[in-house]
Amino acid sequence: MPSDARLSAYRNRRRQRMERLPQLRSSRSAAGATAWHVTGELLVLDDGRRAAERHLAGGGIDVSGDEELMPGLRRYIAPHADVPATVAAVRAEVAGPDAVVAPNHVFVATGNVFGHGGPYGPPEPAAPAALLSPGTAAGRVPVAVVDTGLWKDSPLPPACYAAGTVDVETDTDVDNDGVLDGDVGHANFIAGVIAARTGRTGISVIRVLDTFGICTEDGLIRGLGRVGPEVRVVNLSLGGYSVGDTPPIGLRMALRRLLSTGDRVVVAAAGNDGNATDPFWPAAFAGTGASFADRVAAIAAHDGTGLCDWSNSGDWLTAAAPGADVVSTYIAHQQFPTGWASWSGTSFATPYVVAAVAERIARGSTARDALRDVVAAAGRRFDDLPAL
Repeated sequence: MPSDARLSAYRNRRRQRMERLPQLRSSRSAAGATAWHVTGELLVLDDGRRAAERHLAGGGIDVSGDEELMPGLRRYIAPHADVPATVAAVRAEVAGPDAVVAPNHVFVATGNVFGHGGPYGPPEPAAPAALLSPGTAAGRVPVAVVDTGLWKDSPLPPACYAAGTVDVETDTDVDNDGVLDGDVGHANFIAGVIAARTGRTGISVIRVLDTFGICTEDGLIRGLGRVGPEVRVVNLSLGGYSVGDTPPIGLRMALRRLLSTGDRVVVAAAGNDGNATDPFWPAAFAGTGASFADRVAAIAAHDGTGLCDWSNSGDWLTAAAPGADVVSTYIAHQQFPTGWASWSGTSFATPYVVAAVAERIARGSTARDALRDVVAAAGRRFDDLPAL
């Protein structure tokens, strides 16, 4: 684990990055979780469009942008709107089991960085570990890592990736402060965890997070829309809290679309704030009544003796997997001479489960049955949670 001073600096850097982005705002839940959203932007279902437009017009607020993100869902840009107030007013007017308007939430790579997820702390240099040799392309299970871009200078063999399906990262220091950005290599690390557990996957990498591990909900929706029809398992080592703890409406629609056709599952990180009260999305969809809930797994982290004290918990969790001091492929850099690192977080427990699910799919199981069987076969329980 990193020193207390290095961990504190890592947390502060991410928090300062968020606070300096002028388009972001935050609110806190009763339990203290921080939900971030984009100022002046609303995500609106078709059923809520008239009410939203009526409320904005009544307040003299102009809508300067109107974009269809997917059928039935639009993104409104209204720079002078009070987003939480508008959301509350429209929801009060349009009653129903599901919200019809919501903020454009912000999600991050998943740890206890600034009260909103992210890897638990910074990566530390590590000695190389073993990887399994990739199998033949014909027998490999397509897996999508929706995350940061992939840094090509890495010890992970190119054969681990599905041909032509990798978004490449090109900058490790976007703020030009002479320090590696906090989540550079996040996708490399996740892919390495998978490759250390199975040689039977073909990994695609879809970039939605920047090198500080930050994305907006509309960006994540676009990324999920790029998941190929052949993909059987989707790794989401990212997430966040929502205003009012209600399911993010855009993400709900995107996951419904992703999981309504084909044979695939989503494995998502539970977050690393030590929060036992607030749902962390998208993982928390596993514990909702959504039509696709049984195709989503929410993964906590354990250290071999119990759940990590920084791992989120709650009745929406599916299972736990190793997430403390995980060693995996990182990036070739002067600070990481071997190209390997040790890192902690539910971000890295998640691909452990992805690999196990992919192994069962490769043996002929459906994705849904593979996920169910992996959880059922867990040999341990921590806090009454199945633990791989």
